[in-house]
This record gives sequence, structure tokens and C-alpha cells, in this order.
Amino acid sequence: MFNNKEVQPLYNETGNLQGVFITATKWFECEKELESILFSQQEKHSSLRSEPKAEPIKDWDSFLSYWDFNYPVEKIVKCDNCGAYTDDWTLDDPKKFRLKAANLGGMVSFLCVECQHRVTKKHFKDHIRYECTPFTCKVI
Repeated sequence: MFNNKEVQPLYNETGNLQGVFITATKWFECEKELESILFSQQEKHSSLRSEPKAEPIKDWDSFLSYWDFNYPVEKIVKCDNCGAYTDDWTLDDPKKFRLKAANLGGMVSFLCVECQHRVTKKHFKDHIRYECTPFTCKVI
């Protein structure tokens, strides 16, 4: 790979190639050819993608089986970002929220299907605290 001012490889702290920086001038010179190559690769790999990971319902069931809070089980989920709301996330069809995690410590988190924000319900002995955080892309 060549290294000049118009095309520069970008490496992480361990020396692994993370990406390539291309100046706007170089991009516009090669845009049609590069888009053709990139989109053909994207289509090839998108056909290999699997279905979304199944919800961890067993974790939810374990959470419920050890329930010892001072209030009844609540299946309400609400997104403060886009306003999505359900009285019972387990009954929605189509799903408004997908269960992402549940643990015995009382933390249950969901993905808002509408805006991709993470909605977390932290169950304490006498109350529930809702948190809504933006989607963040994992960097590999």
C-alpha cells in the first residue's frame, strides 16, 4: 500500500490497519469506480448476514423467578428519545423494543426499534430508574 498526502492508511495503537483516509479531491477523482467496488462488496456481504440475535428470554425468566422487589412486575418500556411506549413489551407484535439483557441484579435493557436507543430499567428495592442512551457503534 502506498502512502502519500492524498491516501493515508490509519493504524491503531497496536499497528493494525483501521481504515484509509482519502482526501476529497482524490475521492471525487475516483468516486464512481470506488462506489462501484464498495457497493458490490456490501451487497455480497449483506447476503451473508444472519437474522438478529435472539432475545435472552431465559435471562428475563431467571430475573422474574428471583423477583423480590416491593412492587409488582412492570412490563412497561418507554423511550425518552423518540417517545415509543408499550404497556407490555412481551406482547407487542411487531416489537417496539427488543430485550438485550436481563440480570439478577435488577438491570434489564432494551433496544428501541424505532430510534435504536438503549432503554435500561434499573430495578431497586422500592423503585425503578429508567435510562435512555443513544446508540453507539462498537469499534473493532
